Amino acid sequence: MNDTNKPLRPEDYEEPRCLLCDREGADPGVRPVPQQRIIQKLDEYMSRRDYAGAERHLLYWLEEAQRGHDERGELVVRNELVGHYRKTGMREKALAQGEKALALLDALDFAGTVSAGTTYVNVATACSAFGENERALALFEQARAIYEAQPHTRLHLLGGLYNNMALVYKALGRYDEACALFDRAMAVMGEVPGGVLEQAITCLNIADTVAAERGLEEGEARINELLERAYALLRDPSAPHDGYYAFVCEKCAPSFSYYGWFAAAEELQTEARAIYERA
Repeated sequence: MNDTNKPLRPEDYEEPRCLLCDREGADPGVRPVPQQRIIQKLDEYMSRRDYAGAERHLLYWLEEAQRGHDERGELVVRNELVGHYRKTGMREKALAQGEKALALLDALDFAGTVSAGTTYVNVATACSAFGENERALALFEQARAIYEAQPHTRLHLLGGLYNNMALVYKALGRYDEACALFDRAMAVMGEVPGGVLEQAITCLNIADTVAAERGLEEGEARINELLERAYALLRDPSAPHDGYYAFVCEKCAPSFSYYGWFAAAEELQTEARAIYERA
């Protein structure tokens, strides 16, 4: 599915992943799947926008994980399938994979771990994408309790949580809570190398929140300020011009068009096309 004519949506950009790479304590009878190689190959498919290939790849490794009784690997693949089906608009498949991923947390006794928090975020983001905002908020709250309690939670995970949770608050009309979390996301991602792209996305999300709360006319000055900041972040030289950069540019461009920034939108679309053609 490749629809670049819609404004940026929360389900369009990457969320933290559940890699579960620590194999300590694994059952010696388990035949583990190569988690990092699976993710790397998935990134190759996504960089080419080969969504059918990505699905085949994930379903193959899901079957391999199940055959090898590798529940950790199965959790990794199911988390990726949740994201894949969410991005391609396949509601039933996304939510079904999410429920199976949540069930695996109990089987693995992962309660309270960062991996559990990441699974909650992935499933919550899917719920939000398909309008199940109350369910999403409950899952985000579970993830937040874990992430904020763990001193070694990686900052990009925390930033992703705040941004996606804020979008649910916005959808529920709880604008003050949404903006408070967007501000936290901006601060956290400012400490992450290469976090400028996520900051740009957050600026556009805040602009949408201002528009929803105040309207386009009353909020015009603040919206333009946020668009200026988002554009500057997207053009920041620290952002690597790779497939993910192209993906973000492609998905941010319609938001700029929506607010009348047509030249910026065209520039971002041109940049994305050039990167995809080189891939």
